[in-house]
Amino acid sequence: MKVAAEGCNLLLLFITSYLSLISGLGVHSLSYDHSATTKCLAEPRRAQYGGGIIVNPGFDHNIEGWTVFGKGAIKERISNGGNRFIVAHNRTHPLDSFSQKVQLKKGMLYTFSAWLQVSEGSDTVSVMFKTKGSKMVRGGQVIAKHGCWTLLKGGIAANFSSPVEILFESKNSNAEIWADNISLQPFNKKQWRSLQDASIERVRKRKVRFQISHVNETALIGAKVITRPIKLNFPFGCGMNHHILTNKDYQSWFVSRFKFTTFTNEMKWYSTEKKQGEENYTIADAMLKFTKENGISVRGHNIFWDNPKLQPEWVKNLSPEKLGEAAAERMKSVVSRYKGELIAWDVMNENLHFHFYEDKFGENASAAAYATAYELDQEPKLFLNEFNTIEYSGDEASSPAKYIKKLQEILSFPGVSGMSAAIGLQGHFASGQPNLAYMRSGLDLLATTGLPIWLTEASVDPQPSQAEYLEEILREAYSHPAVEGIIMFSGPAQAGFNATTLADETFKNTPAGDVVDKLIQEWGTRPNIATADNRGIVDISLHHGDYDVTVTHPLIHSPITLNLCVKKDFSLETIHVKMRA
Repeated sequence: MKVAAEGCNLLLLFITSYLSLISGLGVHSLSYDHSATTKCLAEPRRAQYGGGIIVNPGFDHNIEGWTVFGKGAIKERISNGGNRFIVAHNRTHPLDSFSQKVQLKKGMLYTFSAWLQVSEGSDTVSVMFKTKGSKMVRGGQVIAKHGCWTLLKGGIAANFSSPVEILFESKNSNAEIWADNISLQPFNKKQWRSLQDASIERVRKRKVRFQISHVNETALIGAKVITRPIKLNFPFGCGMNHHILTNKDYQSWFVSRFKFTTFTNEMKWYSTEKKQGEENYTIADAMLKFTKENGISVRGHNIFWDNPKLQPEWVKNLSPEKLGEAAAERMKSVVSRYKGELIAWDVMNENLHFHFYEDKFGENASAAAYATAYELDQEPKLFLNEFNTIEYSGDEASSPAKYIKKLQEILSFPGVSGMSAAIGLQGHFASGQPNLAYMRSGLDLLATTGLPIWLTEASVDPQPSQAEYLEEILREAYSHPAVEGIIMFSGPAQAGFNATTLADETFKNTPAGDVVDKLIQEWGTRPNIATADNRGIVDISLHHGDYDVTVTHPLIHSPITLNLCVKKDFSLETIHVKMRA
């Protein structure tokens, strides 16, 4: 960071740090910085939140506040343009770097960011939080390069109160780690929820004004405006399995709640062709018929699965040549069969963690599958569907940086120009407090692609706080501006949903089911009734969607009815309603 003077003493430095801490818990906590980039820049951008609770975040005061972690050495360096940054050099171990101790408070969420560079080539650099007892918690990672600065954005959810040490990891211990404009910003749960609510109001809803008057222009004080949603624009759905075909209670339960679904297993290759050459789409076809009859949109899941253990048994031992023939037939069969019937396809499932087809056909196997799927059906969104990209910061294979890199490889492949690509984040959260700071940071980074983002299989492992955590995760996704849909892999016990169970064997709601029903209502499905003020004006905030509107008044016998479409780009205009006695 550029500075006008040097040599400030430690007393001034720690006064600055204290003021930063106060600011971090006060003014800055009222807003959240969604800004992110995956571009490698010639100069780093400013520290988010002014560095938050980090001491000397931009190295205006040399390296004061920072210490060596492990072996090696640290120093300040100044670029030709006058930018100051810290360097870890003479490294012999991946964790040899610079560090700073901070105090975490239980229940708080901490968003982290830093600008990073390495002295040679490129390498994955992670931020690590060393907790009491020397446990290392990964808070995020980025693919850093030499010659330009890359943003690492992540975070940590504190389920303890204690000091932690922030440091960095690069597995190439021959390379120096450079860092600048480091930030750690705390938010308490109340602040975080307030930010979610404000974002929902801003990105999911629009204000609508009604002016109610008599035909003689007299304001009709006390008129009632009732808005009933017909169709909401945000897809919020639930996975479905074959039990829907025979269980009437399951059918009623599902249809009364959801208009979007994914078949959990019934379209997968191991379900439709258990024996080579003997295709059987009977169950998938029947389920699709049911969804059509009930106005439910379906995501296709999936064309291929890159996990070697989850191929049809007869596929696992095929030669590359025979596998190529079988895969081509599978692609043509399933995509052509359901052409025009689906809103999306998961094309090559989990191909950041697994590489069955890449091992057989080469590194472009996944990209080629997307190109072929697009050639066969241009309409559905084609998703890269992965797990642990936002759920778990410790999984290096599917971090947001690795996800974007894979996506770029697919989108640069011949034959995909014009393809409606989309980001599929499964959202299977294990036990323990969800790291919403990491989740939001990951969504921010993925949003830089400009592609639609869906949570495709959201679930929370059984635990005492399951319902609470499920609500936190669903709210986080719904409130993020880049998320365009949510499908949960959950349901009633009678249908075999034993992880995130929404209804018990008698179809009575579980606590998780209560959460889902509450959110369905909260996100716009319930009627809204408002009363005109002394000017005859009614202001209502409505979720994006189509509405039937009824206007009544105690002195007027004939109500007025109209249709209203509230869209993302809906501008606030007064809707004039004139009533005749």
